[in-house]
Amino acid sequence: MGKYDAYLVCENGHGVNDSYYSSPSFNKEFCTTCGAKTFKTCPNCGNDIQGDYKLENVIDLSGGITPVPDICKHCGKDFPWRSKKQKIKENIKTNDKNDIFLLETIMDRFHLVAKQLRQRYNERETLDIKDEYDTQDLFHSLLRIYYDDVRAEEWNPSYAGGSTRSDFLLKKEQIVIEIKKTRSSLKSKQLGEQLIIDIAKYKSHPDCKVLYCFVYDPEGYIINPRGIENDLNDDSKEMKVKVKIIPKGH
Repeated sequence: MGKYDAYLVCENGHGVNDSYYSSPSFNKEFCTTCGAKTFKTCPNCGNDIQGDYKLENVIDLSGGITPVPDICKHCGKDFPWRSKKQKIKENIKTNDKNDIFLLETIMDRFHLVAKQLRQRYNERETLDIKDEYDTQDLFHSLLRIYYDDVRAEEWNPSYAGGSTRSDFLLKKEQIVIEIKKTRSSLKSKQLGEQLIIDIAKYKSHPDCKVLYCFVYDPEGYIINPRGIENDLNDDSKEMKVKVKIIPKGH
């Protein structure tokens, strides 16, 4: 006979550890994919979220991942992430897209996609995100799921004697997406300085009403990602600025 372990899941529905009790070393307070807080109990009834099924004296070597449930088996109510999944499906079907929601979804799941690409059959070659160009290529591919007109490397007007290129322009939606990947020479201080300069330059871009700065930080160089996001995010009417650093919770 066996029994179910508890499942540690983040608020966005990413499975963190399907063996909460039997493999506690994998438990994390925050999701390494999106940075959201994790929990193992249903927010409605307080019972454990159903995780991996454990058989006594049997070791599972399959390496399979237990699917994250959408509904609590104890109270029958939806987990918080089920409505988010449904909203994604609705956005794909409609022409009246919620662009901010779609871009947030791509960014939240970017690290999950990058990790999945490494797990190919028979160790076949794949895309390993080693630098900023790799990050741009993968992000560009994900944008193509939702957008037909994605313009790469659109030149911006000069600012303070210099010029820059935005990585992607969604002209119809008037959204510019700046892509960065951290490295040993691009940590918190250098990143903050670059973003401040970029934000100032993009304010003169004729097609930029929303500037999205996506920072991929798989090695955890950024010590306080939420602090940088909070300092630079801006909801002003002239140009909204949204900074997203993924993953968090290192």
